[in-house]
Amino acid sequence: MSSKIDVKSINEIRRIGIDALADALGPVDMARFLQSFDLGSGDYTEERAKWLDQSLEEIMAEIKRRRTE
Repeated sequence: MSSKIDVKSINEIRRIGIDALADALGPVDMARFLQSFDLGSGDYTEERAKWLDQSLEEIMAEIKRRRTE
């Protein structure tokens, strides 16, 4: 007895997933859910290195500067 495996394309999987989310959450909450997955931008490693090189005084000065903007 042989069994056939149904392999779906990535586009089909996405469509089925979106349909399932829409059914479970409704269209508005589905959109909000999808928006919660922000991939961000920039180079985290480079930015982290800059943060680690700052003194506490520099960090506090930056916080104060941003609060006045």
